[in-house]
Amino acid sequence: MSQKTNDAISRSDRVLVAAMAIILATASAAIGASLTYHPRTDNSAALKPAVQVAVAARPATDAVMSQLLAEHRCLSEVLYYEARGEGAGGQKAIAEVVFHRMNRGNFGHSICAVVYEGKDKPGCQFSFTCNGDIKRPKQEAAWQRSEALAAQILTGQVALKNATGGALNFHAVSVSPDWADTMNRTTQIGNHIFYRGMPHTRDS
Repeated sequence: MSQKTNDAISRSDRVLVAAMAIILATASAAIGASLTYHPRTDNSAALKPAVQVAVAARPATDAVMSQLLAEHRCLSEVLYYEARGEGAGGQKAIAEVVFHRMNRGNFGHSICAVVYEGKDKPGCQFSFTCNGDIKRPKQEAAWQRSEALAAQILTGQVALKNATGGALNFHAVSVSPDWADTMNRTTQIGNHIFYRGMPHTRDS
């Protein structure tokens, strides 16, 4: 497996670890200030530094947590809508495509950016973002499985091992899109066929 592929698959872990480090450092600073500050006789004045640190830390922590939650939800959604009937192996294959695209950069620099690219246009990258599927009620058990797997992928509990051969595209076996003829087929996993670009393109 190439270093480029390893980078693509591990990007989510690096992003999550970095974000968690920020959260822990911020929280630690706030907690540490409140524990190590020695009160003076004026109790209201003594509490001010710890309170100020905690209040200042909250917006940054909230922003990071919101971003992490959004990334988790976007990954859960693409696993659910694109491969909820494909088992963990099929869903991990879809996750690989998302991370390979994110590593390329021209598809977006976050999970949500990649998943929702073109959602307001006829050529959306993932059909559920523009065909109305996302507005329909979810199957609760399948949704919970997708959420759990997304969390495990993002925290490194479940590793992605490039089962798709660096694929940036895929389609269901039930369809034959025109673009498939311009790509190199890498593998079939369950009911999805995966592709990279032709040798003369940058995807090869």
